[in-house]
Amino acid sequence: MGLEISLFDLERQLLAAMYSISSELNSSLNYAESTNNVLKILHNQCKLLCGMLTLLDEERDILMIKSLHNPSQPLASDDKPVFYKVGEGIVGEVLQHGSAIVIRQIGHDSRFADKLALYDYDKPYICVPLRDGNNKVVGALSAQPPMCGDAELSALSRFLEMVANLIAKNVQLAYKVETKEKQLVDERDGLRRKVRNNYSFKNLVGHTKAMRQIFEQIRLVSRWDSTVLLRGESGTGKELVANAIHYNSPRANNPFIKLNCAALPDNLLESELFGHEKGAFTGAVKQRKGRFEMAHNGTIFLDEIGETSPAFQAKLLRVLQEKEFERVGGTSTISVNVRIIAATNRNLEEEVSQGTFREDLYYRLNVMPMYLPPLRERTEDLPELAEHMIKRLGLAQQRELSLTDSAVRAMMAYSWPGNVRELENTLERASVLSESGTIGPELVSFSQLETVGQASASLSKVPLPSSPHNGAPMVRERVLDEREQVIDALERSGWVKAKAARLLNMTPRQIAYRIQIMNIEMKEL
Repeated sequence: MGLEISLFDLERQLLAAMYSISSELNSSLNYAESTNNVLKILHNQCKLLCGMLTLLDEERDILMIKSLHNPSQPLASDDKPVFYKVGEGIVGEVLQHGSAIVIRQIGHDSRFADKLALYDYDKPYICVPLRDGNNKVVGALSAQPPMCGDAELSALSRFLEMVANLIAKNVQLAYKVETKEKQLVDERDGLRRKVRNNYSFKNLVGHTKAMRQIFEQIRLVSRWDSTVLLRGESGTGKELVANAIHYNSPRANNPFIKLNCAALPDNLLESELFGHEKGAFTGAVKQRKGRFEMAHNGTIFLDEIGETSPAFQAKLLRVLQEKEFERVGGTSTISVNVRIIAATNRNLEEEVSQGTFREDLYYRLNVMPMYLPPLRERTEDLPELAEHMIKRLGLAQQRELSLTDSAVRAMMAYSWPGNVRELENTLERASVLSESGTIGPELVSFSQLETVGQASASLSKVPLPSSPHNGAPMVRERVLDEREQVIDALERSGWVKAKAARLLNMTPRQIAYRIQIMNIEMKEL
């Protein structure tokens, strides 16, 4: 490009080059690669040689060379980093003052610091600033144009400023995306660490023989991909064990997908697990991935597997055997690498014998069975469990909570039909009712499902007072309702709650609760 080219032709060439540059910058957020290609375009289409991009390192307050195009002497990756201080050379002066510098012949300018020994001292030199959205100088773009007139040199300077503006926006956008991605990665890793900590072995509480065996089984099965079947009553912690197995396994960084099989009917359950194609059924307005597909390379937890129908069990069997399936309404086979953990509170052996659960599916699931004991069979663990739960509740409520020994004794005397889940709910209810943070036996109220059933059975057996005439038990013609029976027992015991409770085969807490809710007025002795 020389004087023989008119300014009009030059501007036409620069316009074509600008299109190529903008297309390149829009094609990728990898600014290092994009700017390298931009410098090539400046070299090949605009004869702007030895293009160099420097960006501000704010921590050290220096300009670092990020991109350089010199086909005859490329910058090697192992070369010592080259940088410019603020005010050093033309580049440092552009950073300091924030305005473009155009030199007709760089050999005559004492400010020029040719640290790379790339430039022809008889030719011009252009260096323009890069500015962010706040008009702050964040770098510099420089290149050496060919010998040309003042008008052409001015046009090239304006063109390079426009290119610098585009590069600055690309760099800023790349920085924002990179920062956001780093924040998301840090947040993800933090959540993973938190989840792993929540389901680490130290959060599995219990020292009885049965629980020590469970913990050892978790350690063993976590290493491998064997199918696990968790057995036990509702509320014994099957989902907690499933979490512990996944988050202590090699698949811990991959998805852990859960599904309660009892929550959906068969037709929706099939779509939920296997997904569906668009138009497969009414309402299927778009393609949808199923839980198995979402759990690829991870683990899927199928809770309440015993609640599924034999028809659905047949479809599930193929996935367990072959690790492949088709979406509802689809024809293409999808293969997945998924570890399966299932759970049930049903007696599957009995259901197999009755024909309500497929025998082949039972054997496929029952590779590694784990039996979780109910809380009533490991009451020795209750103080430790209660203490663990109280600490978690204290953290959630941001205060100190404590249990009295009498409250622990009262809880150990209860049979806990709802198991660990009921214990957790009982403690949460008691903590809400405690203003001081100390939970005594008066705040611990148990589920009425069991106590009412026991009381009803015991009340039906209460002997009536003896007849004053013949000493034989008096037979009433009608059955007393519960309130009348409580009053009757209190009258016979001289209105002493403890004695009345023994007559009714109840605890003093239970009879006190009934006196309160039944509005029974106690007589003073």
